Amino acid sequence: MTYLNQSEDKPSMQVFEDMESEVRSYCRSFTTVFHKAKNARLWDTNGNEYIDFFAGAGALNYGHNNPKIKQKLIEYMLDDGITHSLDMATHAKEQFLQQFNDKILRPRDLNYKVMFPGPTGTNSVESALKIARKVTGRTGIIAFTNAFHGMSLGSLAVTGNKFKRGGAGVPLDHATFMPYDGYLGEEMNTALIMEKMLDDPGSGVETPAAVILETVQGEGGLNAASAGWLKEIARICRQRDILLIVDDVQMGCGRTGSFFSFDHIGIEPDIVCLSKSIGGFGLPFALTLIKPEYDQWNPGEHNGTFRGNNLSFIAATEALSYWEDGRMEQELKVKSAMIENALQAMIDGHPQSGARLKGKGLILGISFDVPEQAARLCKAAFERGIIMETSGPNDEVAKLMPPLTIETELLARGLDLVAEAMDDIMSEAKQPVLQ
Repeated sequence: MTYLNQSEDKPSMQVFEDMESEVRSYCRSFTTVFHKAKNARLWDTNGNEYIDFFAGAGALNYGHNNPKIKQKLIEYMLDDGITHSLDMATHAKEQFLQQFNDKILRPRDLNYKVMFPGPTGTNSVESALKIARKVTGRTGIIAFTNAFHGMSLGSLAVTGNKFKRGGAGVPLDHATFMPYDGYLGEEMNTALIMEKMLDDPGSGVETPAAVILETVQGEGGLNAASAGWLKEIARICRQRDILLIVDDVQMGCGRTGSFFSFDHIGIEPDIVCLSKSIGGFGLPFALTLIKPEYDQWNPGEHNGTFRGNNLSFIAATEALSYWEDGRMEQELKVKSAMIENALQAMIDGHPQSGARLKGKGLILGISFDVPEQAARLCKAAFERGIIMETSGPNDEVAKLMPPLTIETELLARGLDLVAEAMDDIMSEAKQPVLQ
């Protein structure tokens, strides 16, 4: 069967509806067929332009088809560079490891062994949980309300979202959930609740192998933990020989304003999970950073066919150049302030919405008291050529996370269009219901 465009304005989605699994998700919201992309702009097959406030769910921090990275990839392929190597030593991997140490770890006085667990974030999380259990001899993991750590069974077990957990089809065991910072209100220090539960012999909570957390919960609704709370959690772990795992899959690589989301906070995780934008070009890639004393794997004890993605090594190495001189951090401060000011103005302009600002850095959003308003805002924004999504346990947050490299003029234009969409849905909300 041949599928033709049914509209001059929007390409047909029929082939996807007929042939692709019902599990498909994003294409139900972004109902067009994308064809080309450059930095923070995309075009569909009919030439319609869209501004990307989604960035591949955080996998495209350096934009679509970043020219610097693309050139390195082209040169490498034209020179017949190794593309697949399992975990064999290659020149591409050697360069990445050296540059990652020189540009990221050493300037922060961090000492980690670098593990290549497989191509995705959930691979990194699974390996982190496994090594924590192996090192400590314990099986339990403490996770937090509204956490999201991946879709494979171990990662799902430490994920809070009821809908995602329901897809597992089997019991998800060996995880205990504690309230995240702010879950019980701003006045309640939930770190002290966790400490009390760990120390009380009547609580039923055993000392776990590890605590896993996101410093900002992306899928969980842009909940940003305070520095003080994170330090308390780190202290509690350190005093009880519990490993601290920071899942930086979405929040790492600059999303919160610095390369690691825990930079400048004063904590040093035992294990760090990285994926998404560490691949540099949207290429599959993941790292698990492990303090040397906990790198107790036996050779081959955790492996995967695609842990040696050399194109990702090339792209990631070039992407690290953005973090050499501090300019990226300064640019992110400016762009973050632009988004924050624009979103706050939208909220202030519609006090009846009960909306509030959430997030940090270049992952910010509007949380609505009426959850459906977030989806309505994203839909109205898409009709104006903006790609953005919802997050939160009730999809109550309209989330903006553009590429870090977005041009300031394009960012300003996109924010104006989101403001128009906000005015539109708030105006509709005021309309009386006709009987």
